[in-house]
Amino acid sequence: MPFLELSLIIRTEQQPRVEEALEDLGALSITLRDADAETPDEQAIFEPGVGELPLWPTITLDALFDEHADRRGIAAALGDLLPWLEPDQLSFRDVADQDWERAWMDQFKPMAFGHRLWIYPWNIEPPVDDGNIGRSDASTRVVVRLDPGLAFGSGTHPTTALCLEWLDGLDLHGRTITDYGCGSGILAIAALKLGAAAAIGIDNDPQALTASADNAARNGVADRLTLFLPEDRPDGATDVFVANILAGPLDTLAPTFAAAAKPGAPFAISGILAGQQDELLTRYAEWFEDLRADLRDDWVRISGRRRR
Repeated sequence: MPFLELSLIIRTEQQPRVEEALEDLGALSITLRDADAETPDEQAIFEPGVGELPLWPTITLDALFDEHADRRGIAAALGDLLPWLEPDQLSFRDVADQDWERAWMDQFKPMAFGHRLWIYPWNIEPPVDDGNIGRSDASTRVVVRLDPGLAFGSGTHPTTALCLEWLDGLDLHGRTITDYGCGSGILAIAALKLGAAAAIGIDNDPQALTASADNAARNGVADRLTLFLPEDRPDGATDVFVANILAGPLDTLAPTFAAAAKPGAPFAISGILAGQQDELLTRYAEWFEDLRADLRDDWVRISGRRRR
């Protein structure tokens, strides 16, 4: 199955705004490369490591879209969203999905989040003894095996990393959790591996639900994860709530999220660019308390508890 790939060269400081615009336009995945590398062998692929900014002054950003996406429509919409973007910065090509999958498998490495949680690509076996890594030993390490497919969420993006670290710091034993905008299922599955009893994953992209189901089965938690489109989500509330989407939907869906969290439930929202958090803090204060904002690489996580 082919896909449409959009490539554009930007400055490093433009990355967050461009990513947000591409996600708004329906990009299925976004990867980064060093635009100044002279040969393909010199190019570091995908997003920077957790807590790091790209070292490159200019970035080639590649975004995958559905094969039937309108090239002219995407280019025109980007011109409206990013008026400083020049048409000659954009290029399109058709790619096969196995090209993307091979690149992801070659470049994605195991990553640690918090004190216990590790995200591993599904084709790499965790070591029996983790003592040399210095984060945790094999008896306490919690491993999520991941293949994101064409859904967002591998842990490399700062918003995902912030949410994973937040989950690692909670006592999830026996609790239920809602993951709104589940993407690859990484947050819901991590919560289940960290001790949650059951999880609900919600996403408006059917392909994300497929990826979440596949990853849940890969991690042996498929029987504890139920998946829904937003219009099919169940009534009721869970013990923990997390949503990693974008600031606009986070604002609109605040009452929905409040109804989905039990009184006293820990909650976290992310996908927020620096500068957008103040309005959301005010918005969510109607239903949530003990609010705080944590920043990483121009992205923000807001966390707190549902008012009792």
